[in-house]
Amino acid sequence: MARNNGKDRGDKEQELIEKLVTIRRVAKVVKGGRRFSFSAVVVVGDGKGRVGFATGKAREVPDAVTKATQAARKNMMRIPLREGRTLHHDAKGSAGAGKVILRSAPAGTGIIAGGPMRAVFEALGVHDVVSKSQGTNNPLNMVRATLAALQSILSPRQVAFKRNKRVADIIGRREDGGEVAHV
Repeated sequence: MARNNGKDRGDKEQELIEKLVTIRRVAKVVKGGRRFSFSAVVVVGDGKGRVGFATGKAREVPDAVTKATQAARKNMMRIPLREGRTLHHDAKGSAGAGKVILRSAPAGTGIIAGGPMRAVFEALGVHDVVSKSQGTNNPLNMVRATLAALQSILSPRQVAFKRNKRVADIIGRREDGGEVAHV
């Protein structure tokens, strides 16, 4: 039996999508004046339903981005997607003063979202979504609110399991042949 030697793991890391959301210069006031460092917010995803984010702080920008990227890879979570391109249902999320509303969209709509939210959707692999941010425009709180909303999304299979029903009972059929999820 041959050993892996970590080669497959390196391939997995190569296929991750890394999005740098924001870099801020922060100062710590000390006896001799101010010490400047940089804070970075990074979103990492595989484009197939897994996404994570983290912040990193260091004296230099590349070090801050590297720290944030490594932490984001550890904090990845799975989000259920419909047909691998959009959300199963609408969702709301909040973090701090930031509130976001996410709506599923038909094929061909594209990503209609602001900067930090767009980075999350691109890393997650969502192709069609409409979103609105309310309250703050702080990138970190917008990313946190977006992920809070995404965590509240349930697939029809999860809803059916919770209600002890079949998936067919959860997904109704419309007269025009489309599907309606009763979530």
